[in-house]
Amino acid sequence: MEDAQTTFAEVKEKVMAFAREREWEQFHAPKNLSMALAAEAAELMEHFLWVSSEESRNVSADPAKRAKIAEELADVIIYALEFANATGLDAARSIEAKMAANAQKYPVEKARGRAVKYTEL
Repeated sequence: MEDAQTTFAEVKEKVMAFAREREWEQFHAPKNLSMALAAEAAELMEHFLWVSSEESRNVSADPAKRAKIAEELADVIIYALEFANATGLDAARSIEAKMAANAQKYPVEKARGRAVKYTEL
């Protein structure tokens, strides 16, 4: 599977099938999945702990570290999609709605090149 050839629906189905084959759906309450998602996000962050923003780009490019980072990213995405499955949320629709809301909060003419919260624009 690659991003350019795969849909959200295909990946969500693969994640769901994996959990169903193992009878894990009984454990996949939104509370548990949200906590697992946070834990995996922390494991992803751990790779960049104590390095500068510029150094983090180098960490991401290092082939040995890149494979581990990819595994953690996959865990984050898997749990996010499993959360969507468990709650019946449409991931693509949720992203589209959030991007539209963000476009209102962060208009290009005010936000371009600025890393401040929308209340400070």
